[in-house]
Amino acid sequence: MRDDWLRPLGSTGLTVSAVCAGGSAIAGMPAVFGYDVTRQEAVDLVVRVFDSPLTWIDTSNGYGDGESELRIGQAIREYGGLPDGFLVATKVDARGQDYSGARVRASVAESKERLGLDDLPLVYLHDPEFHDFDSMREAVDTLMQLRADGEIGHVGLAGGNTVELSRYLDLGGFEVLLVHNRWSLVDHSAGDLIRRATGDGIAVVNAAIYGGGILANPQGATKYAYRDAPDAVLEAVAEMDKACHEFGTDLATASLRHSVDNPDIAGTVVGISKPSRVDALITSLEADLPAELLNRLGSLLPQERYWVEG
Repeated sequence: MRDDWLRPLGSTGLTVSAVCAGGSAIAGMPAVFGYDVTRQEAVDLVVRVFDSPLTWIDTSNGYGDGESELRIGQAIREYGGLPDGFLVATKVDARGQDYSGARVRASVAESKERLGLDDLPLVYLHDPEFHDFDSMREAVDTLMQLRADGEIGHVGLAGGNTVELSRYLDLGGFEVLLVHNRWSLVDHSAGDLIRRATGDGIAVVNAAIYGGGILANPQGATKYAYRDAPDAVLEAVAEMDKACHEFGTDLATASLRHSVDNPDIAGTVVGISKPSRVDALITSLEADLPAELLNRLGSLLPQERYWVEG
């Protein structure tokens, strides 16, 4: 592992690789992703991650109704335990509309059982923006209490809507912020939130850097962040793709580096469903991207009104 691929996760005291393996696709949710991943395929992939330079994996209680955690747990058992220094980050999830304190405690207990781990070093409050803010204080307080009691390590906040996420940061106590689909080559909606978090000493983790796939496989893709992309975004993606090919690289590499090379971003979550993708990520991290290409890509950023939160 190269030293520049490792970095501190804010003030948590944890050290992580610049890229985190995303564990949503390995839950086997073809209705969401358009393809299936069998349990054995998922287990083999996680074992490949354990043997790679990546030092952490991101999952959630709710991914595949717990299937992601179950598969990671099976891989841990088959591997003989977690590799030294490897971190599993998970998230508490509501059960339907129940996001009570009791539900938060149950979510943590379920995750520990599925993963086969007593130690959960990082647990996020997941997607709170889909629930009434005023009713969520018990969930927040319970997660903080679980940290105080030593039931979990560090507390994070994970979601999309930057306005709502900022309201939760105002409550204090969060150590890590995960935001998705809001900081990519074609969308800088999370810019202010990222600066606010880093200014407060909160580690930033960036997810969904490909916008759901359009920045990884641009040919024929028409959606960004689960919605139809505006023409301006489609045109920008096409021009960025062309520029990358002119400089001998690909848009997926440029998209990854746009996040990884940002000094305000501690970790970048990349969903992985095939072992070969691990090797591709390492190649992208080693690529030498010329300043001329980076400047051109920056100039192609669509206007703010075309961003998810523009």
